[in-house]
Amino acid sequence: MALLHVTYFSQALAGQSEFYLALPNDVPPFMAAENPRYQRDMKTLVLLHGYSGGAADWVTGSSVQNLALQYNLALIMPNGRNSFYLNREATGEQYATFVGEELPDYVRKTFGLSARREDTFIGGYSMGGFGALHTGLAYSHNYSKIAALSSALIIHQLKELSPEAAAPMANYAYYAQTFGDLKTAEERECNPEVLIRGKLERGEPLPGIFLACGTEDMLVETNRAFRDFLRENGVSAEYHESAGMHDWKFWNQYLEPAIRWMLGEDA
Repeated sequence: MALLHVTYFSQALAGQSEFYLALPNDVPPFMAAENPRYQRDMKTLVLLHGYSGGAADWVTGSSVQNLALQYNLALIMPNGRNSFYLNREATGEQYATFVGEELPDYVRKTFGLSARREDTFIGGYSMGGFGALHTGLAYSHNYSKIAALSSALIIHQLKELSPEAAAPMANYAYYAQTFGDLKTAEERECNPEVLIRGKLERGEPLPGIFLACGTEDMLVETNRAFRDFLRENGVSAEYHESAGMHDWKFWNQYLEPAIRWMLGEDA
């Protein structure tokens, strides 16, 4: 198992960016022979961290190296800072372009990973769950499946914020910089629901969607609302809800099931 920490110049971010890569390209022949997953091409999963996190979060918080080895899966873990993985107006703040277009192109070219969307997935937790949904939908030519754990689906609450009132996690200026006009955010393409409606209207295929949230999570109601939105619009999705909070215990509980679902091994 190779674990790489890569820095490179990102055009989308107008500067140095970083990601971790767990790459099972050094598996001993006897181990590969005993694992039928090594009889197929390697798949790729981009994993996004949450708010206030960083590129190393999945490496330190979960068993990604073991899962990469077990499932013959390249795991890409970029640093998205506190961007919600959205494009902002300022130069060097194009995080959706970074994760949706530039990063998959870079790792495919540099490490010889599959260029097929069918072999490429995206997932994340909290802010990264939102980012996985938005990126996977906006760049569905690159991603065929999405796994969103405890997603920070706060888009409908943004219009209620004001400069005078205290906001959870961050101040009004942060949300306005990240999402633009907060009164209209839910009507624009920073809202995954808007992306889904657009694809349905145009008759475009949607990526597969896997959702999970804990019943004690402060985000459970917004995740249920998104689940209901999908059902009301005839969008098939895998939804899981069980006891759990907004923490690594819950995310680790569902990471491997999400991977198995992406690989079609969820029977």
